[in-house]
Amino acid sequence: MIHADPEELVARGRAISKEDWIKLRWEDVRAGRTGEEAGQPLLRYQRELLASTAAHQVTVCEKSRRTGMTWAAAADAVLTSAASREAGGMDTLYMGYNLDMAREFIDTAAFWAESFGEALSEVGVQDFLFDDDGKPIQAFRISFASGFEIVALSSRPRSLRGRQGYLILDEAAFHEDLQAVVNAAVPFLMWGGKILIISTHFGEDNPFNKLIQDSRAGRKPYAVLRVDLDEALRDGLFQRICRKTGQNWSPEAEGEWRATLIAAAADAADEEFYCIPSQGGGAVLNGALIEARMGQGIPVRRLERTAEWGLLPEAYRRAEVKDWCEEHLAPVLSAMDPHLPTSFGGDFGRVADLTVFWPLQTLRTLKRATPFVVELRNIPFDQQWQIGKFICDRLPRFSAAKLDAIGIGMQLSEQFAQTYGVLRAEPVKLSATWYIENVPALRAAFEDDAILIPADLDIKGDLQLPVMKGGVPTMPPVRTTGADGKKRHGDAFVALLLAHAASRANVISYDYTPASDLDGGDESIFAEPSGGRALW
Repeated sequence: MIHADPEELVARGRAISKEDWIKLRWEDVRAGRTGEEAGQPLLRYQRELLASTAAHQVTVCEKSRRTGMTWAAAADAVLTSAASREAGGMDTLYMGYNLDMAREFIDTAAFWAESFGEALSEVGVQDFLFDDDGKPIQAFRISFASGFEIVALSSRPRSLRGRQGYLILDEAAFHEDLQAVVNAAVPFLMWGGKILIISTHFGEDNPFNKLIQDSRAGRKPYAVLRVDLDEALRDGLFQRICRKTGQNWSPEAEGEWRATLIAAAADAADEEFYCIPSQGGGAVLNGALIEARMGQGIPVRRLERTAEWGLLPEAYRRAEVKDWCEEHLAPVLSAMDPHLPTSFGGDFGRVADLTVFWPLQTLRTLKRATPFVVELRNIPFDQQWQIGKFICDRLPRFSAAKLDAIGIGMQLSEQFAQTYGVLRAEPVKLSATWYIENVPALRAAFEDDAILIPADLDIKGDLQLPVMKGGVPTMPPVRTTGADGKKRHGDAFVALLLAHAASRANVISYDYTPASDLDGGDESIFAEPSGGRALW
């Protein structure tokens, strides 16, 4: 039986064997997570698409092929265009990259309209021609009694001019000029319109992948959804297929179907089914970019002790580390701007790997500046916590922390969460999915000159280590040698990534002033009455 984290299994995509997939699905069945929910016309990930378009003006969805996202978008189109103006109704404009897609979408929308019992106007479903610079273009539409329409247009930016409503841009990576279409649709947002961009990937250099990366990095204020084949299967995709085709569903049948699909796609399976754009590779951060963001005079405080030191009495170790903190950390902490918010990242190690504590202050220009970095080698866990707490207790406007909660980091990250609150100090289960969501924002900070780090050779080596492998930021299983001749494994990169993610977290800071007496006396108005009990 598999006992791995299901998110990690999903993140490995086609590397999961048929046998492991069957075991995973049996675990789902035993836990009551069978996938398809009775009475729900849409699967969970399809409902998430509709929830996102309801909450955001622009949603970008990277998906596995044939998971029914266009099917869900057609339902969204009907619910939008059949509604009255007062209920948020508007025209829906659909753009595929060929005529067959347009026809199929209109047919699907008509099915949903009939299923929902939505009233069609007398015009109903029809083909029509519209003029595109003197050239007649065939299109399709459904007209509703609400006065709004679903119109399937050609994939030309000009066809959006003069229109308003909800644009659904399907298989966006395959459009001839995606950016021009998006530019033509952006004015929709001025009058309450919205945009949904859906696609399977078509290469790392494709504009669709750039749109995804810019959205994740915060350059574009767009919501991002990601649905790969395995996520869709665990939400009931194959069960829905079996019900439609009259087959009996079982984990074994699903495992066989999945393995056959992946084998047929071969190397293309990553892009077709697992949202990994092809031809990905290279370093996440190159050396020249890293050096361009380095500043002189930012200290890196390093502490290392022998294995024998860890066996000394606790009181001795605590006293020595307290003196080290007062000498090396207290001055740099007191030199920080007390008015700027500070985030904190921590990656934990014990013997082979380092523990790295990385604070970041958000300047008034929104640049993230590093005041100092702490690296610990071969330091007992008690003293790692002692040093981490010494720092966090003194950070000005300490807003948020994210801490490695994998393996040995689980205990220490839990101590931070218990002390500072889990909403402020979050233990993070580092995974491929988490890296996909957070590395683009860090890379954008380097590219946009929005981060400042220490000028340090070892830190540069750590930041250069991660690579893009199959479109996923990955820490390779190799160790580098530091300036002290000892091994490292990208620990500073992980700590910085966690600190940067914490600096972007939506954590509400608040404080209070205790109520003093309103009459000038010494008693608080909430003080416990003599012989009584406190109000709270």
